[in-house]
Amino acid sequence: MTSVTSLFASVDTDLCLLTENLKNLVGARHPILYAAAEYLFGAGGKRIRPAIVLLISRATMLDQDITPRHRRLAEITEMIHTASLVHDDVVDEAEVRRSVPTVNSLFNNRVAVLAGDFLFGQSAWYLANLGNLEVVKLLSEVIKDMAEGEIQQGLSRFDTTITIETYLEKTYNKTASLIANSAKAAGLLSGVPIEFAEKLYNYGRHIGLAFQIVDDILDFTASTEVLGKPAGSDLVSGNLTAPVLYALEEKPYLEVLIEREFAQPEDLEQALALVKESQGIERSRKLAAYHAQLATENLTDLKPSECSKALVDMAEYVLSRMY
Repeated sequence: MTSVTSLFASVDTDLCLLTENLKNLVGARHPILYAAAEYLFGAGGKRIRPAIVLLISRATMLDQDITPRHRRLAEITEMIHTASLVHDDVVDEAEVRRSVPTVNSLFNNRVAVLAGDFLFGQSAWYLANLGNLEVVKLLSEVIKDMAEGEIQQGLSRFDTTITIETYLEKTYNKTASLIANSAKAAGLLSGVPIEFAEKLYNYGRHIGLAFQIVDDILDFTASTEVLGKPAGSDLVSGNLTAPVLYALEEKPYLEVLIEREFAQPEDLEQALALVKESQGIERSRKLAAYHAQLATENLTDLKPSECSKALVDMAEYVLSRMY
């Protein structure tokens, strides 16, 4: 099984530099923000999004070093991602993420909301200073998509009529849009042709969808220790993901339990059991594998290199997390 460490070996130095830069960029102004930055960027995240940006940057700049703009794009990508997590934790009233306390539980909701806003503001400022209008448009679209995805999720809580298509659209907005648009942006900063940049976008889109589908499977199959947050937390909050939507096709009583929002003492336990008894998890695994395969099909224009191999191996790594 591919590990994150081996997968990102070719950009490891870049990622270490990125983490230090982020702490300085975010925390320079205020002690509270510095404390939040120290916590956020040292919280053991996998850094998958900036790693993809850096891998694409290096894979499309084989004859020369990547530019400061490529590095800044990777930093902006992680800032946007982290800002969205901080806000998500406030909305979800989450107390733990990656096995450590969330910003809202460590400080309070007000500080967490403002820290998230500050990160979005900082990312927008650094984005404008890249001096590339097309890249500004792409990453601005991401922030809109993320807000739209969060609203979609909030409005469809405990709604058993949502379709897999609606779920994938929400998943794109919340997770895959950032990966897709920052992948395309990295290619544009390298000066690749527009058709090639579109393929990089599609790679990011499908790898992002596969990644989130796997996360949604793990919510049912992994332990709280592995997840770094309580298992089954999506279902408890009424966020119906692929395993549940597929299970609903087989288990009519699951609909009853969800629609009454697990009001009876045994409801949640029963609902989790019904999902695990159904084909929901297996069908979700096939859906994740389908998107991972589509992702790799979009990398054929990249010349062979350590970085292009890592981008292909990323699909295998994403799927290996399921087992």
